[in-house]
Amino acid sequence: MPVFQLSLPDGRVISSQTRPLIMGILNVTPDSFSDGGLFAAHETAIAHGERLAEEGADIIDIGGESTRPGHQPVGEGEERRRVLPVVEVLAKRLKQPISIDTMKASVARDALDAGAVILNDVWGLRHDPEMPEVARRAAALVVMHNRREIDAGVDMMAEVAISLAGSLALGEAAGLPKERILVDPGIGFGKTRAQNLMLLRRLGELSALGAPILVGLSRKSLIGHVSGETSPRERVYGTIAANVLAARAGASVVRVHDVKAHVQALAVASAIAAAA
Repeated sequence: MPVFQLSLPDGRVISSQTRPLIMGILNVTPDSFSDGGLFAAHETAIAHGERLAEEGADIIDIGGESTRPGHQPVGEGEERRRVLPVVEVLAKRLKQPISIDTMKASVARDALDAGAVILNDVWGLRHDPEMPEVARRAAALVVMHNRREIDAGVDMMAEVAISLAGSLALGEAAGLPKERILVDPGIGFGKTRAQNLMLLRRLGELSALGAPILVGLSRKSLIGHVSGETSPRERVYGTIAANVLAARAGASVVRVHDVKAHVQALAVASAIAAAA
């Protein structure tokens, strides 16, 4: 399976060689599906970012616009106002690399200037025509599969593989090697429950793209559909189960809200997998 490895400015290297890396989610938004509004204030967001780092997150992913179904688009100025002060402070205080979760090239550019080193684009460099050029400045990149409408009849595995291959090509053209481009199948984005489950079951097939894999399914409705839990905060156990299986299938990074729980779960799972 492809390994994600990133050299940091201070000389350290983070790698998924021995276990999946954990990307902690920091939503600086009033309307995210799971924790919208909890960390909208800059001081609260900064404190939560520090808490995620203390709990063992390897990467902190900061986003200022919800991408949940039916979300309200946010203007560039408002998104900058939400995320840039948080990026700037956490980039200085934490040893963990900062990721900026945005589909806007201007926001990504400013966040990279403020100290972020990873670009996480939910449209795989396809939404904003300037994004591939901005990606040149990132140390690493996440490209996700996305679609605007659900189609239960589409061959979703084939579509995801083809789309991510195209996003990978854009990232490589921007100068990033495959080992620093994470491919994300986009669980929950324009897909049916059956398609989401199928993608997770066949996740290992994406390794054929030659790039490391990121999975982001934390507390999502898929977990609720299976478990019956309507509240996102009650979907932690199902999320852990899915991420342990994703790690076994070859995921290099898991993007989660509940960092401490995943640190323990993945440490145990990795130890069992490595046992003679």
